[in-house]
Amino acid sequence: MTRWQPLPATLPREARHLVEQLRLLKGRTGLSLAGLARRTAYSKSSWQRYLSGDRLPPRGAAQVLCRLAGGDQARLLALWELAEQAWPQGASEPRTEAVPQAQAEAVPEPPAGQRRWRIAALAAFALVALLTAGLLWALPRRGGRLRGRPPRRRAQPSLS
Repeated sequence: MTRWQPLPATLPREARHLVEQLRLLKGRTGLSLAGLARRTAYSKSSWQRYLSGDRLPPRGAAQVLCRLAGGDQARLLALWELAEQAWPQGASEPRTEAVPQAQAEAVPEPPAGQRRWRIAALAAFALVALLTAGLLWALPRRGGRLRGRPPRRRAQPSLS
């Protein structure tokens, strides 16, 4: 288990509570900071800053950690909102990190029913594509010729 340094005394109570919850969730994952960085779009040093109370983690980082630990996202996001309001000015992480926004935002996984529908739609599309390719390959070619047969020669009229 990781031994954490005490949180800064200047950290407001709401922010302290969020960081403590994030530390518990991180411990529940069993991942090191490097392992957490490999499984998310946030670097090891970013996780270090978030879990030490130096920076307010982006909302997406809190969501990803909560999902990895199997925690209650609604509760954690409520804590995050309270901490964001109370976090000291200038100490929050800049909105534009080195990680692209599309990668940084944690996209929640679609529900199981929706996932099955997507898989079924992709399978149907693949089947239609294969059937179309098979039909195009098997159909006779234009000009009345079938594959593999040489064209018929017309008889030449005799000149006598």
